[in-house]
Amino acid sequence: MKAIIYTTYGSPDVLQLAEVEKPTLKANEVLVKIGAAAVNPADNHILSGMLRYSTGLLKPKQQILGSDIAGMVEAVGEKVTRFQVGDEVFGDLSAHGRGGFAEYVAAPELALALKPDNLSFAQAAAVPMTAVTALQGLRDKGQLQPRQKVLINGASGGVGTFAVQIAKALGGEVTAVVSTRKIEMIRAIGADHVIDYTQEDFTQNGHRYDLIFDTVGNHSVAEYKRVLEPKGSFVTSAFLPALVIQGPWLSLREGKQMRNMMAKPSQADLVFMTKLLESGKVTPIIDTCYPLEEVPEALKYIDKGHAKGKVIINHAQ
Repeated sequence: MKAIIYTTYGSPDVLQLAEVEKPTLKANEVLVKIGAAAVNPADNHILSGMLRYSTGLLKPKQQILGSDIAGMVEAVGEKVTRFQVGDEVFGDLSAHGRGGFAEYVAAPELALALKPDNLSFAQAAAVPMTAVTALQGLRDKGQLQPRQKVLINGASGGVGTFAVQIAKALGGEVTAVVSTRKIEMIRAIGADHVIDYTQEDFTQNGHRYDLIFDTVGNHSVAEYKRVLEPKGSFVTSAFLPALVIQGPWLSLREGKQMRNMMAKPSQADLVFMTKLLESGKVTPIIDTCYPLEEVPEALKYIDKGHAKGKVIINHAQ
């Protein structure tokens, strides 16, 4: 099969299109013919060697990047009970060696769910990591309740576009922070209010929020805290080191919950998202699609930070 591989850490230029062996199945795995895969910032982090403590100190343990996939089941292991040949599935393989930038991948059945019927493979591949991050940040860490005021900082990216729609589906009143050229798109997906960060600093305008969900980490802890309601919550997927110490202290002293989060792949949350997607309450936003051989260009594009929604590797191209 064809795959994009890397044998050393570096920039996207170290990636190569190669012929490799099709994966063999373990008893609890399914073989998926990949229809599409999503590109995530984590792919660039891994490729650069930033996470080599877990991906291999001197060279990569796994040679194929790509966590989020959607495709068709071509074979099943002897212990697989949830899926059969011909099923269309999607999932996050970040806890299982990745492998999405290829024509086929072997994945544990617990990493997958049935693809929403109303989505293409490209749309479904956009969902797993980013939508689950938004869902866990808003529902689980942020404890978002109906009619609460929620601000999404970094609302136009992969996680942010899902966060706006999920927050609306959970009953929140949503304010989205984006740049000028993304205002129309973010209003179209349901934001109640939009702040253009090139014209206005949301930490200085006097408004307060019950929940801030942040995807970029471009303000200080003090600035975020200032715009929270007295019992408000702040959750960031960008990771702010200062919160490791200050977060628990602020919770005890001021009653404001401020925390970093790291999403965990969850089959149950994929099923939850499927219901929102099939109901039309959430729609994946895709910026650009690239063919498999152009993964390096896709990684360079996403690294610029200007994508509106998700960047997809679409095998149908």
